[in-house]
Amino acid sequence: MNYRIEGHPHRHAVEEMLLHLFPSETVAAGEDRGEGFCESRLAVQGNAFTTFAAIRFDGQRCEGDRFAELPDGADALARKRLENELVKLAIYDAAVPLLPEPPVWGALTGVRPAKLARGLMERGRSDEEAERWLREHFYVSPERAALTMAAAKTAQKIDRKCSKNGISLYVGIPFCPTRCAYCSFISAAVEKNAALVEPYTQALCSEAETVGVLVRESGLTVDSLYIGGGTPTTLTSSQLDRLLSTLERAFDLSGLFDHTVEAGRPDTITPEKLAVLRSHGVTRVSINPQSMEDDVLRLAGRRHTARDVLESYEQARAAGFEAINMDVIAGLAGDTPEGFARTIDTLLGLRPENLTVHTLAVKRGAELRDIAANLAQREKVGYMLDRARDALTADKYSAYYLYRQKFSAGGFENVGWSQPGMENFYNVSMMEELQTILSLGAGGVSKRVDRATGKIKRFTNPKYPAEYLEAQQRIISGKRSLLLE
Repeated sequence: MNYRIEGHPHRHAVEEMLLHLFPSETVAAGEDRGEGFCESRLAVQGNAFTTFAAIRFDGQRCEGDRFAELPDGADALARKRLENELVKLAIYDAAVPLLPEPPVWGALTGVRPAKLARGLMERGRSDEEAERWLREHFYVSPERAALTMAAAKTAQKIDRKCSKNGISLYVGIPFCPTRCAYCSFISAAVEKNAALVEPYTQALCSEAETVGVLVRESGLTVDSLYIGGGTPTTLTSSQLDRLLSTLERAFDLSGLFDHTVEAGRPDTITPEKLAVLRSHGVTRVSINPQSMEDDVLRLAGRRHTARDVLESYEQARAAGFEAINMDVIAGLAGDTPEGFARTIDTLLGLRPENLTVHTLAVKRGAELRDIAANLAQREKVGYMLDRARDALTADKYSAYYLYRQKFSAGGFENVGWSQPGMENFYNVSMMEELQTILSLGAGGVSKRVDRATGKIKRFTNPKYPAEYLEAQQRIISGKRSLLLE
């Protein structure tokens, strides 16, 4: 779908909304070629803003328009926010009559809906007013508005808990036993990249030691530590021990709110590795089945069974872990609403402290590339998510963080659920951008967050292990600039 804009510079807003509403379309600026096309216009008179949109799609044409005024004295940020919002809403109004049904997230785009809700409350709206605004202004479904508000309230609680100079530390291990068919993360299969694991571990320890000095010079303290991937327990017990020992020397970890390691794949978990994690004060592990249906696991390229998941869970409890997270994915190839319901029921029977329900998302780098077919699962995946929400709520779990991704099946969301008081500090801090996130390892995105202004400065490590090994000097220079300048 091509588009043309007139009277405003908000190209990103136009593209974001069109991709949200027509996710199987390729969106680009260009002339009307007689196929799908969008026209977006903005007119400004003093403090009055009028937007217009016209969309032609599948042989039909519809229009939408919006009007709003800024109060006297509004700053440039308020103006930009209003213009973006009006441009998107006019496009939404024009597009909805052309769709089979409105999206459950209405006109709301972006990764972090709870951050928007917190902004509404910080600008003076009550919880009830903010939730009503999501439903009535952005047309978010009542169920998604309730999830958003639950996550926003948890973020407010975690925000109050953050230390004055606190940061969260992320350490990335970009290796897995094999690459899952649905995976779009930066991860290399060990069977093809075994020679990189040891030099990568050495380089990661070196980065940790040097960055630890920068953290101390900056007067920062570490609130949470999250070791993710990939699958960190792809490392051997001795490599895990060396990495954790290095992190303990490099950073003051005495004040951690939580210390999490993604054990992830059951085929990487052993009692010996779990004992190493416990000996270094790890408080939470993730054991992520994605499904408890063996046929679905085989199609996904997971080299373990549902029984292996249960055994790994038992081993983690025996090792003394009192906080366990488990991940599932709605929309995997071969899964059914009934099978997904069995997965949820089985995991709830284990009583993990956290259960994260993801929606399958197809992105560049994954083997499952048919975006249109993925999005066509709207009804089936919607049922899966509704069933999971109802079962988790009935079992006294609460939604504590959520985020959205492009090309997720049916345009749905990913939600972290928690037993009371067992929210993962890092997940909320990172997703809601509450504090500085310092990321070590390949693909790590560090964000320096000014808690007073919300301004964010970023630095990204090279994506792949081989590139990471060759860029140590540039990485340290970038981290020094991020933290000290």
